[in-house]
Amino acid sequence: MAKPLIAANWKMHKTVDEAVRFAQTVKITGDNILDKDIVIAPPFTALYPMAGVLKNSRIHLSAQNLHWAEKGAYTGEVSAQMLVDAGCEYAIIGHSERRAFFGETDSTINKKIVRAIANGLNPVVCIGETLEDRDQERTFEVLSHQITKGLNNLASDDIRCCIIAYEPVWAIGTGKTATAQQAEEVHRFIRQLLADTAGETVGNGVRIIYGGSVTPDNISGLMAQPNINGALVGGASLEIESFAKIMQY
Repeated sequence: MAKPLIAANWKMHKTVDEAVRFAQTVKITGDNILDKDIVIAPPFTALYPMAGVLKNSRIHLSAQNLHWAEKGAYTGEVSAQMLVDAGCEYAIIGHSERRAFFGETDSTINKKIVRAIANGLNPVVCIGETLEDRDQERTFEVLSHQITKGLNNLASDDIRCCIIAYEPVWAIGTGKTATAQQAEEVHRFIRQLLADTAGETVGNGVRIIYGGSVTPDNISGLMAQPNINGALVGGASLEIESFAKIMQY
């Protein structure tokens, strides 16, 4: 069974001082957790300072985004090599907010995944349907398109490096969450699609995590499902107490 992964996505929250204080506290808890991988994705400004605090701890750093080019005239962007240099091991790619607010497409997401893997980063690839998609019973169609196009032309070994984060758009930051059974149904579909795409060994080995209003109250129910291998946590990861409870579910 894949080792569970609990990832915090702080989005545009926390100054450097706030992030460092959080890291100093959370690593005490995190270093006692041996059965899960713990990942935190702070803003770009906090990556390098947090890397210093978390060095030799069991908590890993992730970026919230990256550019698909190795380098170049891309004002305001950050390359995969820069992220590795700052201490990152993971990168969130294709979050619904990036798709909605910044025009990211499955094609650009695919290029970012390729660049991340080429630089040794583990991509956390976000997929998810809108409420309209779900109401029109298009969930599986939408997810199949996002996965197929997002992982286009990746070798099986490259797909094995990916973490798939299923985040129904209607549950992100809304207080709503898919029931554990709804999430499991989708995760099972994703796993079968990965098996069909890259082979059963890869399909069974890729970690598929759930995101969308994850809290200390619902994490245990979600993690009890056989095809849910972790969580991508938003608002509940901003406070030490709630994130510690989620890490220790």
